[in-house]
Amino acid sequence: MNRILVTITTLDQHFDEIANGGDAYRPASCPHCQAGGLWHHGCYHRKADRSEARRNPVAILRFLCNACLRTCSRLPACIAPRRWYDWAIQQVVLLLLLAGVSLHQGCRQTGCARSTLRRWRDWLQTRSAQFSFFLRSRLPELGRLPEPDFWPQVISSMSLARVMTQLDRDLVVP
Repeated sequence: MNRILVTITTLDQHFDEIANGGDAYRPASCPHCQAGGLWHHGCYHRKADRSEARRNPVAILRFLCNACLRTCSRLPACIAPRRWYDWAIQQVVLLLLLAGVSLHQGCRQTGCARSTLRRWRDWLQTRSAQFSFFLRSRLPELGRLPEPDFWPQVISSMSLARVMTQLDRDLVVP
């Protein structure tokens, strides 16, 4: 099961889908036991990002499996799992850092804390080999990129949200 739903890319689409019942978020089978027929089981609330306080918190639908009695949920592509920042902000930060901008300069340009920038940089460096392997296997055109140019080229050619939804099929991101 993909935790990130690719088809819903904006908060407006997310709110519209929830208003219409939220069936797009319902998984076909339980991610834990693979049983089908999950039931709607309420929601939890989380911050979508730090920029739009009027829209926070955002409801995230939960689903219950009758077989194993565990719950699961899926996020729209516009909300990064386990992060408070939008994918677009993370993409800008990573592009700056990959271009050689220092943490201090990146902090001044984006308004994000230096520790946040360092955490994102280290996160990408730690998982780079695994992420690039899965991306190259899913998107053959990326297989021709040499290693030092791989991430700057990938992040500048497609959105970080799209990259992470591609990786979410096989891995847990972030």
